[in-house]
Amino acid sequence: MNNRALFLLPLTAPLMAALAATPGQSAATDRRNVPNRVETVTVRQPPRPTVQTYPHAGVVDQPRRETSGQNTAPSGRQGPWGAFTRGNGEAAGFGPVGIYGVAPWAEDWSFLRDRSLAKDPFDPLKFIALNDSRTIWLTLSGETRLRNWYEGQPYLGTRGTPGAGRFAVRNLYGADLHLGAHVRLFGQLINGDAAGWAGYGYNRTYRKRLDLQQGFVEVTGGMLGARTGLLVGRQQFLDAPSYVLYNRNTPNVPLSWNGVRGYAIWQRVRVDLYDFVGTNINESKMFHDDEDWGTRLHGLDMTFAPGPIRLGQEELKTYLDLFAIGFRLAGASAAVPYRASTLSGSTARQNGGFRWYGSSPSFEFSVGGLYQSGTFQNAKSGAIRDVAAYSVNTTAGYRNPRSHWHPFIGGQFDLYSGGDSRSRTGTIGTYIAPFNPQTNYLDTTTYIAPSNLITVSPILRVTPLSYLSFQLKSPFLWRDDVNDRIYSSSGAYGFRPSGGFVGVIPQAALTLQLGQHLSWTQYAARFIASNGMSHAGARSGNYYQSNVVFRF
Repeated sequence: MNNRALFLLPLTAPLMAALAATPGQSAATDRRNVPNRVETVTVRQPPRPTVQTYPHAGVVDQPRRETSGQNTAPSGRQGPWGAFTRGNGEAAGFGPVGIYGVAPWAEDWSFLRDRSLAKDPFDPLKFIALNDSRTIWLTLSGETRLRNWYEGQPYLGTRGTPGAGRFAVRNLYGADLHLGAHVRLFGQLINGDAAGWAGYGYNRTYRKRLDLQQGFVEVTGGMLGARTGLLVGRQQFLDAPSYVLYNRNTPNVPLSWNGVRGYAIWQRVRVDLYDFVGTNINESKMFHDDEDWGTRLHGLDMTFAPGPIRLGQEELKTYLDLFAIGFRLAGASAAVPYRASTLSGSTARQNGGFRWYGSSPSFEFSVGGLYQSGTFQNAKSGAIRDVAAYSVNTTAGYRNPRSHWHPFIGGQFDLYSGGDSRSRTGTIGTYIAPFNPQTNYLDTTTYIAPSNLITVSPILRVTPLSYLSFQLKSPFLWRDDVNDRIYSSSGAYGFRPSGGFVGVIPQAALTLQLGQHLSWTQYAARFIASNGMSHAGARSGNYYQSNVVFRF
């Protein structure tokens, strides 16, 4: 948005004379000839950038100031991804990309080969030519995040100390070397630390000595009319609905995977095939992260971009994701509750599902469903149990792009199946999402995990300025199965409440884009436990989080 600051400056006659006097001429000389008047001065300032809140993902979940042309063209530095570049480019499978991306290697800065297009002071770091023809170049990227948060009753009073305050800082700095049009090498380093008062839960995801976060080689080309690519090495993976799998955003160390990924992108169809093992970040020495062979992720994802649908006078442009995702893991995320204890073991699950989503200037929606099958093997007895679980996730809303406030009014409904924790045999019906779904999709506090849960939430968001967005949500929570436990991001709670109602979490988010490189996002929430939860020992409490992020 072009801002013009208008200053009305009442200038007295002596001051005007001094301003108008020629060298060697005093103001007193012409005082009689300069009348008193008001002068209007117009000062032109550079436009504020549009709101770029990351790592939020999804058409509905990306706060922005809408225009009539939103989602008809790229909004940032997406690559040549055909119809999948609309909006934030998330549909291409590399995470959302605005000016900057969640995965920095998904940004395309090749346009800076033309030196005349460089406008930002950091642009010289985004395209460093290494040969005369400018076909070999280096792109540098960086992020420093300062995060602090306060918790009145951490994890409903079950962890830490009431009134805990924590502080975390992380640095992610990378280099992207392009060796011509078809080969690139990307590397990214990470380090992080944490402190605070009455802090708790600090582990290697918070305190991290310098190590390799990502390091891979990508080879691109063309096949059967598609843009194809093969990535081999340690990398971020974001090609799934963000409520299924995302980036591990609350701690300092994001998720990374080791393996191979191949993709093909046509104009309106894309295919992604991958096979990964996790990254073991538990070593305390520098550059000692290696592969976690007990954690596997593999699958096949496809996205279709059909033609637009007429919606009154507007066009509704949509995407359809079809995916088959398999994973295997052990540890707390795989444990199965049994009465007052848990059964440790490993689980292998296959997930088949879809997501249909899209937007027009005044309407947005997302609807998805997933069925989760597989097995659980008890670590002690070796007994194997089947898994049959599912989830349903929907969001829809209306916006008015012609209003100065650019309001968005909508609702969100989510269902994550539960099971019966009174038995140690039989089919397990509890859905799990172990790979850090998008934090603010469901619960800003992370006290409640997407397992055995039904949620309904209204959404209200206004973006009165191109650099300011404010959102209100208030999820109401119930258990899907009253014979199953309530789950946090760290495992099952020990509460034995009566009834299915869990509570409500009113929450607010304020995003301020201070410049192209600096953003400040704040979240405030209060977990209000139901009477049944309170009688079972759960504690209601306030939550506040602040994030200042510098990126280039």
